[in-house]
Amino acid sequence: MIKIKKVTLHHITQTIKEPFTSSIGHVTERDSILVEVTDLDGVTGWGEVVAFSTPWYTEETITTAFHLLKDLLIPLVKKETINHPNHLQHIFKNIKRNNMAKAALEGGIWDVFARKQELSLSHALGGVKTEIESGVVIGISTISKMTEQISQYLDNGYKRFKVKISPKQDIELIKIIRNQFPDLPLMADANSSYSLNDIDRLKELDQYHLMMIEQPFASDDIIDHAKLQHELNTPICLDESIVSCEDARKAIELGSCKVINIKPGRVGGLTESKKIHDLCQKHNIPVWCGGMIETGISRAHNIAIASLSNFSIPGDISSSSRYWEEDIVYPEIKAVDGKIAVPTGLGIGFEVQNDVIVKYRNSVTVF
Repeated sequence: MIKIKKVTLHHITQTIKEPFTSSIGHVTERDSILVEVTDLDGVTGWGEVVAFSTPWYTEETITTAFHLLKDLLIPLVKKETINHPNHLQHIFKNIKRNNMAKAALEGGIWDVFARKQELSLSHALGGVKTEIESGVVIGISTISKMTEQISQYLDNGYKRFKVKISPKQDIELIKIIRNQFPDLPLMADANSSYSLNDIDRLKELDQYHLMMIEQPFASDDIIDHAKLQHELNTPICLDESIVSCEDARKAIELGSCKVINIKPGRVGGLTESKKIHDLCQKHNIPVWCGGMIETGISRAHNIAIASLSNFSIPGDISSSSRYWEEDIVYPEIKAVDGKIAVPTGLGIGFEVQNDVIVKYRNSVTVF
């Protein structure tokens, strides 16, 4: 049983070690809101808002998430006695979308819940793995730089390689990568940069035996993706199109994809992530956990959800040192030979370093 005593929002800004570019955005600095939840028994848990500063990935931003948390979500949960984090879906039912704000608060409460149950977050969610396989993302750059990064990450033992593509750089890029790395576990992420007019172009990618093509069409589409999947041998993976378990059900029934990327922030939290996982497992649709250039807090949540059995494809959960000079959590999240150990300690299994938060903090708001 959880009764919230205090919620603290820490707004921080960190500089990414190397700017990251996709077909729809370019990130050099990363704003985050860290959500610290404390209950009446003094147990503290952590969540994180993974929205960006501008609405290039979804309609949410750091600013809109702060408003939702401050004016709507935190007042709602402070009124309630929460028996289980699943109860939050009922509490939030009259607030449409705003999934990243909901996921941040829900994540902190899941952490509190797991600690009070004397469980790791992984075990509280039903996780079964002791380690997860780790993949990396290669942002849009020159082809030579992208292949150089692949070589470096291959030496580090990463298990899956996702390259960003767009109509300006796709076929030739994939051809060069495949020629240089014939056996590379390779996938392409299009970030909604294609349309039905590009079907013939996308079909050219079949010859390169990709693991999947992620989100080629619009972020709110499942119908055109079904038409494309019918024409392609390469599996389509849906990302932005899936913001709920109901979306996943419809996409599976239509044949819009053969793989689904689950990001807890995008779908409204760990509870909805688990529902999507279970649905996909029932229909033999493999899933994997995507990344949002997060701090170690959200990365810890991703490790926990990725420990569930149907997360059978390495996700975007890599070492913190790829992005940050120093992370918010200790010990540093690190992939060793392409694998990350699932923590066994209580809750998220990492210690949050308040001195590091203070170093990067712009503001703090206490409720």
